[in-house]
Amino acid sequence: MERLPVQVLGALAERIDLGIIVFDADMNILHWNAFITLHSGKQLKDAQGRAFTEVFPEAACVKFAQVVSQAVESSTHVYTHWVEAPLLRLDNPAIALQNTIFFPFIGSDGARMYGLILQESNAIASSTNSLEAALNSLRNKQDEQDQLLRKLEVANSQLLQSEKLAAIGQLAAGVAHEINNPIGYVFSNLKTLGGYVHDLLRIIDAVDNVSSLDELRNIKHSLEYNYIRSDIEAVISESEDGIDRVKRIIGALKDFSHIDEEEFRPVSLHRGIDTTLNVVNNELKYKAEVIKEYGDLPDVECIPSQINQVVMNLLVNAAHSIEQFGRITIRSRQEDSWVWLEVEDTGKGIEAKILNRIFEPFFTTKPIGKGTGLGLALSYTIIQKHHGRIEVFSEVGKGTRFRVWLPIKQTAEASQVEVQTL
Repeated sequence: MERLPVQVLGALAERIDLGIIVFDADMNILHWNAFITLHSGKQLKDAQGRAFTEVFPEAACVKFAQVVSQAVESSTHVYTHWVEAPLLRLDNPAIALQNTIFFPFIGSDGARMYGLILQESNAIASSTNSLEAALNSLRNKQDEQDQLLRKLEVANSQLLQSEKLAAIGQLAAGVAHEINNPIGYVFSNLKTLGGYVHDLLRIIDAVDNVSSLDELRNIKHSLEYNYIRSDIEAVISESEDGIDRVKRIIGALKDFSHIDEEEFRPVSLHRGIDTTLNVVNNELKYKAEVIKEYGDLPDVECIPSQINQVVMNLLVNAAHSIEQFGRITIRSRQEDSWVWLEVEDTGKGIEAKILNRIFEPFFTTKPIGKGTGLGLALSYTIIQKHHGRIEVFSEVGKGTRFRVWLPIKQTAEASQVEVQTL
């Protein structure tokens, strides 16, 4: 390799941001670069040929003497963080810091020589302080971001609950109608039972006053005892069915009103779907025939009230997409460590140009007052939280199918939700 010309090396030494001093074997100064002149306030011509410690008396300290001795004896370079006697004139001597490398070398004439490279490290310390300040600022920013994320999680939870209550509010009239029907015939049956009890009490009271069994039989016949006896069982059974229907609706509403439910637990998805159907029945029964094609599923680890809300959103959207009367099919299957459930409708379908926007918050194709535009967005968030994915299949004029995939067991590894449009 061709050597660099001496003048090139000299130019480099003069312009480098380091102090360079060259000594002969007796530690007399032969040369130094402009950096030393600039920072020491001493002129090279006044120092050449003189002993280093004479020109820089502050260097006559134990530590630097040890550095020189070690370099002479070992013939190798010695690095030190030199703080006792700074050679350079600094802006802030109180915090003067210098690093030095002292090393032996052979000159061009074969004579032993020594070099001293001197770095004023206040700049490094200042840079380090600036870096530390920047890191502290980043840490503060990180803390602020963490706080914002926590607030976002709380806001998202509140939004989830608001959408849940809004959805139930939109269904309130239908739910009230679903409750009113059984309550109405239970009330009617109670009035009928009241009349029956009155007649039965008349027969019982007549036992003490009649003179013969024939007279008692006549009273029973006139009060239609046989009819009362046969009808009373049907009235009671019908009333029990009505009360049970009300109980199921209230139970379903209670499931949807869980605000603080955040724990995953194994549950039956089919039971959750049936519960949801109880809530939205009035919304569906006038728009579509509901067909259930359930597969054999194990219990799935999830937050049941949130999965129920996803199913409710899909069912209500399916009903709204059907213009006259159609069909809604609910299916479920297990595939390896996953289960899927899907809601398919025979509605008008979703146009391809908006298919990729359906999960955007507040995006809706429904008229004002019909929807918030949050149902699918929050469904997306819920499935993401469950480490699942959503697939959407749609054809304009034929209908739409949403398939929700869920892992049977939740793992510690978080995965991103996938949305596939086909």
